[in-house]
This record gives sequence, C-alpha cells and structure tokens, in this order.
Amino acid sequence: MAVVGTAHDGFEALTKARQLKPELILMDIHMPNCDGVSATRLIKDEMPEIKIVMLTVSEDEEDLFEAVRSGASGYLLKSLDANQFLDTPEDLQKGFAPFSPGLAEKILKEFSLQSGKASYLKNPEMLGEDLEQSLTECGLNSRQIQVLILVAQGKPYREVASTLNIAERTVKYHMSEILHCLHLHNRAEVIAFAVKSGLTRP
Repeated sequence: MAVVGTAHDGFEALTKARQLKPELILMDIHMPNCDGVSATRLIKDEMPEIKIVMLTVSEDEEDLFEAVRSGASGYLLKSLDANQFLDTPEDLQKGFAPFSPGLAEKILKEFSLQSGKASYLKNPEMLGEDLEQSLTECGLNSRQIQVLILVAQGKPYREVASTLNIAERTVKYHMSEILHCLHLHNRAEVIAFAVKSGLTRP
C-alpha cells in the first residue's frame, strides 16, 4: 500500500481524487467547508470506480446511513484494531464491505424501514399541502429549498447565487444535495419535480 495524497476538507479531497485517481480513499466525516459524506457523493458521481471507506470517530447512526447512501463502500471507527484496519484493502478486493462490528446490522434495519420512501418521491403530487415541511422530511434544509424553488423557476445558477447572496459554487453544492435527497439525476428532473409538486406556483 502507498499513500499518494492527503486532503484537509471535502473540496480538496475531490480535487486530489481527480488528480491522483487513487484506488481507495479513507474519508473522515466532520471536516470544514465540505464534510466527508458530501465529498463522497461528489467523488462517486464523477469517479464511481474509486472505493471510499469512512474512517471516523462518529458512531452516529445518521452519519452511517448517509455515508452508505452516498456511495461509501465501508464504515470503520477509528477505535478499530490496527490489524483489522490493514485488512480493509484486501477485503475490498474480495468484494467484502468493511464495517466496524454491529454497524452492518444497523444499516440493514434502517434500509428496511425506508423501503416505502421511494414511491413517495417518485410521485411528488403525494406531497402534502405544506410543501416546505414535506421537503424538510425528504432531507432538504431551508437553504436547499430556496435553491430548489429558484432553479425550478428557470433561473441560472449565477442568478440564484446573486439572489441568495451566496457563491455560485455553493449553489452547485446545494444542487448536488437536492439531487441526492430527492433521488433525481439532473437539473431537468429537478424542474419537472418542482412543477409537478406545485413548487413553481405562487
């Protein structure tokens, strides 16, 4: 094994991944500017062949579930025995997903509970009258809902950024989060979703 690079936040991790094309990335979760879960999603969208394993102190179930939803191939706690940790690359090559003890069972239980959510998102007309509350339940925060509404109105990212007084790069980041939360693939699907759900109505 050889360490080919390090990064200090999620955006730098994405840049380094593009440059170095590593076989495996060990990703922390809590980092400044762009957290590890968001970075995992961005990297996997561009370079799905790269394996990403979370290596973190966080035992929070939501961090675990979001990491797996974002494309992480494993989730290891930093308290893991060193010898077990060093088995990780070999496990991945054999097709095994490395998880610290007890975490795989939590994932299976959570995903079984979420099985009904897909139909809700595929049929946006099922959203309740309180659209903001419904979108919050889908995982969007208030800023992402603002971005979604403006993009749905056909505004370019630059105009959305100016309206909300944020950077254009931040708008693109929020869009990637929106796509992930709503299980959509591109801007056109976002607009179609917004129109169908009534978000574009005054």
